[in-house]
Amino acid sequence: MLQQDREDVAHDAPPGGGRRVRGFVERRLTGPYRLVASTALGVIVLAILGAVMGPQWDPVPLADPILAESPSTAIGGAPTLGSYPVRIERVTVQLDGTTVGAKIRIPVGAPEPMPGVVFVHGAGTGSSETAFSEQTAAMAAAGIVTMVPDKRLDTYSARHRDYVAMAADYERSVALLRVHEGVDPARVGVYGESEGAWIAPVMAASDPRLAFVVLASAPVVPPREQAAFAADNYLRNTNVPHGVFRAIPRAVGMALPGGGFEYADFDVTPFQRKMTQPVLMVYGTGDSSMPIVQGAEQVLRDTAIAGNGDVTVRYYAGANHGLKIDGVMAASFLTDLSGWVLGLPATAAAPPRIAGDQPTQEFVAAPVPEPSWLRDGDVVIATVLVGAGLIVLPLVLVPGARAVEVVRRRRGRATAVVHRFPRGIPLRMVVCALGAVLTVAGLVWYLVAIAKLALDYEQNDVVVKGGWVGVRLLGIAAVAALVVLLQREREALALVGRQAEGVLRAISFWAVVVGCSVVLVVLAYWGVFQLGI
Repeated sequence: MLQQDREDVAHDAPPGGGRRVRGFVERRLTGPYRLVASTALGVIVLAILGAVMGPQWDPVPLADPILAESPSTAIGGAPTLGSYPVRIERVTVQLDGTTVGAKIRIPVGAPEPMPGVVFVHGAGTGSSETAFSEQTAAMAAAGIVTMVPDKRLDTYSARHRDYVAMAADYERSVALLRVHEGVDPARVGVYGESEGAWIAPVMAASDPRLAFVVLASAPVVPPREQAAFAADNYLRNTNVPHGVFRAIPRAVGMALPGGGFEYADFDVTPFQRKMTQPVLMVYGTGDSSMPIVQGAEQVLRDTAIAGNGDVTVRYYAGANHGLKIDGVMAASFLTDLSGWVLGLPATAAAPPRIAGDQPTQEFVAAPVPEPSWLRDGDVVIATVLVGAGLIVLPLVLVPGARAVEVVRRRRGRATAVVHRFPRGIPLRMVVCALGAVLTVAGLVWYLVAIAKLALDYEQNDVVVKGGWVGVRLLGIAAVAALVVLLQREREALALVGRQAEGVLRAISFWAVVVGCSVVLVVLAYWGVFQLGI
C-alpha cells in the first residue's frame, strides 16, 4: 500500500514537482503511526459523543423483597372441586360499531346459579377458539361458567391501543354473561392476563358490581417501563456485554418512529386504587418479562387505598409468562384458580395471603430516562437516511455528469471538464462507504440475533460476545477507512492545488465523508464505539 501511494502521489504531482513528491513520500513513511493515532482519536471522539448524546442505563436494585408465607400455593378455605361434563356454546357480542364471537363453556349438572368469568386477552390477536383453553376447560369442569370473546382488532394495532375503550368492549361480554341462563349475575368476575391486566382494573373501577378480578402475569407498571424492564432481564439472561444495555433507554425512551404508541405511558394505578373486589394475583417465578415482586407490592398498596384488603398472591415455581412449565400449564395453578373463585367470598381473605415459590426481582421497573438528543424516532430514522443518501450520492452524480459530458461532446457542444479523482481516491471512497454500511448491517444483525436468543431463553457466547466484538471491530475499521480517505485527499490537494479539484469532485468526495461521519455518529449513539466492554 505504501509503494502504491508513492506511485499515486507521483502520478498526481505537477511537472517539476520532484522535490515536493520526495517530501511527501518521506512524510508518508510515518503514515502507519499517524493512521493508528488518528483512528484512535476518532474512536475516542465518537465514544465521547455517544456517551453525551443520550441517557445511560443504571437500574436501581430492588431493596424491598416480598416474602412467601408458605411454599404451598393451596387456597385457604377453597372447596373440593367437582368434575362436571362441559357444554360449549357460541354467541355473538354486540360492540360499538361491530360484533365479535365468543365461546362459553357451561358445566352440565353443576349447582345453579353458577359463578362466571370473562377472559381478557393479552397482547396480540386473541381467538375465542384457542385462547385460555386450559383455564376455561379446568374452570368449567369445576363448576364455573367461562366466556372467552374474540379480541376486537379493528381498533387494536401495534401503534394504537386504547385500554379504556377496550375495557368498555369487554364489559359488553360481562353484561351478556350476567344474563346467561344458570349464571349468578352477582358472581361474575373478570380474568386479565398480561396486557389484559391493564384492562381488567379499568373494568373493575368502572363496574363495582364485578364479583372478583384475577390478574395473571400482570405488568402493573406502564408499558414503557415494563418493556425496558423486560429488555434488561432478557439481556442479562443472555449474558450480553455491559455496553449493549445502553440501547435500552435510547430505544424504549424515545418517541417511536411514525407517531402513535401513546399507550406506552398508560398508568393503571388510578384504576387499581378504585378496585374494591377480591383480587387474585398469579405469577410464575420463571417469568423474566414482568416485575413479579414489584407488581404484587404495588397492587397491595393500591387496593389498600381503596380500603380493599382482599388480595391473594400466588407464585408458581419455574412457570413462565404463560404460567406453563415445559409447555404445560401448572396443574396447581388451575386447581387454585378454580378453588379461589368457587370459594368466594370466604377465600378472598383466607390465609396465607402470599404463598408459593419465593420470587426474586433484581432491579426496579422504573420510569425510562428520555434521550436528550435523539429523543424523536423520526429524527433518528431521518438522520440515518440522510447519511445513507449522501453515501450513495456519488454513484448517481458522477456517472450522470459523465454521461451528460459524453452526449454534449457528441453533439459538438462545449462542455465543462468533469474533473477526475486523483488515483486512489475512488477506491478509498468505496472502502469508506462500505465500512460504514457494513457496520450498520452488522449492528442490525447482532441486535436481531440477541433478541432471538433472549426471547428463547438461550445463551450463545460466540454470538453474544463474539458478535459484539465483531461489530465494534467493523466500526473501528470504518473510522480507519475514513481517516485514510481524508489523508489521501489532503495530500492530493497539496500537490495539485484546490483550484484543480472541481465542483463535481468536491461534492462527491464530501458527500461520502459527511455521510459516513453521520452514520458513524449514529453508531456511536447506539454504543458501538464506547470505551471498555
